[in-house]
Amino acid sequence: MYEALDKYLQVPDKREWENIQVGFHHRWNFPGCCGAIDGKHVVIQAPPNCGSEYYNYKGTNSLVLLAVVDHDYCFKYVEIGSYGRNSDGGVFQASSLYPVLENGSLLPEGGFLVGDDAFSLKTYLLKRYPNEPTIAEKIYNYRFTRARRIVENAFGILSPFRVLAKPIQLQEETAIKMIRTTCVLHNWLRKSSLHTYTPPCSIDYEDIVNFTTNLGTWRSEINALPSIARSRINNRSKFAAEKLREKYKFFLCNEGAVTWQNYMINNN
Repeated sequence: MYEALDKYLQVPDKREWENIQVGFHHRWNFPGCCGAIDGKHVVIQAPPNCGSEYYNYKGTNSLVLLAVVDHDYCFKYVEIGSYGRNSDGGVFQASSLYPVLENGSLLPEGGFLVGDDAFSLKTYLLKRYPNEPTIAEKIYNYRFTRARRIVENAFGILSPFRVLAKPIQLQEETAIKMIRTTCVLHNWLRKSSLHTYTPPCSIDYEDIVNFTTNLGTWRSEINALPSIARSRINNRSKFAAEKLREKYKFFLCNEGAVTWQNYMINNN
């Protein structure tokens, strides 16, 4: 089945990355964003004599699914196979995605991903301001969250697949193919059966009249995929990345502002 639907999960070319940027700009008001990155544990039955390699902080054995999602909740890059004990940051640095982001050959000029606190701040990977942010930083964090929430929801939509609801009892290679197939099916259903597969209430949505965020029904599902543990690697930000985030914050508070952002941060 995966081979038959292979076209629904391919790493974008330059033109498609640019189209994704346009989507994040128009739909989520976060210009320049090319995708949201995150990782989840998929629980498996550990192979014999594997030691603790698959054992994660949740007390289960798992493989890690690392993914980049576009503005329409579709997976554009997935890598499966890192051991469950690894963090998001460690999985990311060991992935095939990391070197092409580091050398600048993947994304359009000025393009970037958004990720959570497990990832290091980079010029190609923005993240939230931590601790107790200023008003300007709260505005940035609010706008950032609107973009990063897409990957949370994509994983939430994916989690009800029955194969993911209990430990996968297959050889690792077969398990990886099965997990990848669920991502392909997800993309196909998003394209072919949008309103049946993901009715509006199933994903988070904002009410910019009453200035509230309404959580999708997937968040109450007991089978939601567990997140990866926070990274233990050195997560100090580089100067250029910090300057870029500061510049972006200034933009979002001025010419890039949306009319409801102050109401949203005050109401939440």
